Amino acid sequence: MSQTSAARGRAWFFPTLRHYQRGWLGPDLLAGLSAGAVVIPQAMAYATIANLPVQIGLYTCMVPLLVYAMLGGSRAMSVSTTSTIATLTATTLVSAGVAAGSDDPVPDLMALTLIVGLILLGCRLLRLGSLVENISKATIVGIQVGVGATVAVGQLPKLLGETWNFSGHGFIRSLVAVVEAVPGANPATIALSAGSIVVLVVLKRFAPRVPGPLLVVVGGILLVAFAGLEGAGVELIPPVPQGFPPPSLPSFPHVPELLPGAIAIAVMAFLESAAVARGIRKPGEPQIDSDQELFATGAANTVGSLFQVLPAAGGFSQSAVNQGAGARTQLATLVTVVLAVLVALFLGPVLSLLPQATLAALVFVAVIGLIDVGSLVRFWRVSRTDFWIAVATAFVGLTAGLLLAVLVGILATFVAVLRELNRLRVEVGEPVDGVLPVRLMGPLYTANVLANENAVLAAAADAAAGGAHVRAVALELTRLSATSITVLDTLADLDRELAATGVELRLAAVPESGAQVARRTSWFSGLESAGRVYPTLEAAVAAGAGAS
Repeated sequence: MSQTSAARGRAWFFPTLRHYQRGWLGPDLLAGLSAGAVVIPQAMAYATIANLPVQIGLYTCMVPLLVYAMLGGSRAMSVSTTSTIATLTATTLVSAGVAAGSDDPVPDLMALTLIVGLILLGCRLLRLGSLVENISKATIVGIQVGVGATVAVGQLPKLLGETWNFSGHGFIRSLVAVVEAVPGANPATIALSAGSIVVLVVLKRFAPRVPGPLLVVVGGILLVAFAGLEGAGVELIPPVPQGFPPPSLPSFPHVPELLPGAIAIAVMAFLESAAVARGIRKPGEPQIDSDQELFATGAANTVGSLFQVLPAAGGFSQSAVNQGAGARTQLATLVTVVLAVLVALFLGPVLSLLPQATLAALVFVAVIGLIDVGSLVRFWRVSRTDFWIAVATAFVGLTAGLLLAVLVGILATFVAVLRELNRLRVEVGEPVDGVLPVRLMGPLYTANVLANENAVLAAAADAAAGGAHVRAVALELTRLSATSITVLDTLADLDRELAATGVELRLAAVPESGAQVARRTSWFSGLESAGRVYPTLEAAVAAGAGAS
């Protein structure tokens, strides 16, 4: 089935519920509850990375998940927020002056989320899904290493008893904050932090199906309620209001300052979502469509921005839990949404007993996994270019800031792609009856057509210098499915250059899509009228020198 026909047959709303089977209901309900036990406490913890109230993370588990379930193509992906997105959000708010200069950063957060959603929808309108996915894994790994190290260090002051998170201020400032926090470290907080981290790591390693984040959150609340931790100096989160946030409008005065960060967040949101969706897709399930994911993720952010949410993207940990618990469709996500709404409506006073150190431990364990040493080792073994892209991106993130790291990583990726595209792939055969066969093994476009022209001229000159009598060059253009006026003008120039030395240019195997454009030029039409365009390279060579 072609991509076009597949798109026509795809349901727009709740596509994963199409042809729903009754036997899927039980696994979907269990998966939704299991994912909720992970995503809700994690999202609350990720809100603290940006020094935002924990209820912002809770709200992010509602509308974005609901909208993605309505429009997304992945059967098991859970779309709330991730540590990378939360960290870039923190960095954006700090760089825009919102964190320091605003008594209430939530309206600016809503504006940021709205801009992210509109950027993603704009990319969908322009069908840029496949272009964005050209950004290499090395870039993503480098950014995640920078995020992991920055946020992990940024949580250390909270693990020691401080209340402020410096992750949004960068790696260096976070290190300074750790040194400043050591003299005032609280023993009870350190014990709680260490115990929470040990529980999370042990459960993740030996009992991955047990919802470690939920157990740690419940344990922290119980210790505060019955063991008097607050009296021992353990800081609690600010009171959590009950209820669902009413829709409201963002604040727009800081839009110019928020825009660079919004672009970086949009890129990473799509890359993470697409990677997770493809990574958890099972054989036999529908293929993941990049443009559909752009639309679904963009809509989730755009609609969610009216309800005080963080920018949203597909998260691997909660999606893996969702799939591992047997999720068959996005009905599991709807169950998670219902669970989040119930928590917001009835458990606000209980959540207000949550220690800040418990959430810091959740974040710390989650982001340490982003420092993917295994991928760096693999890059070193397989591709040194990818290795240095990842290292350079991580280094920039740790020293100059994560937003700049995203830009550097994207630019490095496209430089590597352009360098690869510009690499000459010209295959020259032995002359046959005075005809020199030449194959262009790569595509022709504006940036490399001149180099290819020079390579063909050099091949003809080398053959003549070697004693061959070259009367014609047969040029195979199987990769010319799309072309431009620059390419056609350069090919016409090649024709003139060869003719000046008494050599005829013959074109072979020109795709019809490229030929349709080329026929709009008098040069190509003239070649066809003169019988110098052949269906195959063999036919062009077999015409022999007599056709000259």
